[in-house]
Amino acid sequence: MRYILASASPRRRELLTQAGLSFDVMPSGAEEKMEGSDPAQIVRGLAMQKAADIYAKAKDETDGDLTVIGADTVVSYRGEILGKPADGEEAMDMLSLLADRTHQVYTGVCLLVRKDGKETAHSFHACTQVTFYPISRQELRDYIATGDPLDKAGAYGIQGPFAIHVKGIEGDYNNVVGLPIARLWQELKQLGLK
Repeated sequence: MRYILASASPRRRELLTQAGLSFDVMPSGAEEKMEGSDPAQIVRGLAMQKAADIYAKAKDETDGDLTVIGADTVVSYRGEILGKPADGEEAMDMLSLLADRTHQVYTGVCLLVRKDGKETAHSFHACTQVTFYPISRQELRDYIATGDPLDKAGAYGIQGPFAIHVKGIEGDYNNVVGLPIARLWQELKQLGLK
């Protein structure tokens, strides 16, 4: 089985590597279109778009079995979807909104599979509750100055310097990092792909 991760995320690569999966990386260049208003539906749709883009390219150049893994993560607070901030000002707005509150992190995963000549699609999502401590404007400015929030949904990375502001989580920590790796592993096993 050839596995391909349809993402440029170093965090997703690290989680798959830690799980012992051998895979190639082919980031999707597809234009992402958010469809629907439910965060779970949105992340599953975005993950499907990424996986489909790479599957279409890889299926003809791959002999035999193939699994493309697409994933997308968003932060949601009271129904508002927070993706990656466009700049420091937007990062400040997002983090100010989330400070001293609980929000949800959704990751959608799509598996496009060709096994024994048969093609199938399988998708799922995970949701984790994350609560932040109160955070001062100066602390937010200092964090934004590091550049860390600019490539992350919700403008923060739980595994980096922002970890000092996380009061607690309920659910899968790795989902907040960007990939619910344990759930993915179980899904691969159930599908007979591991």
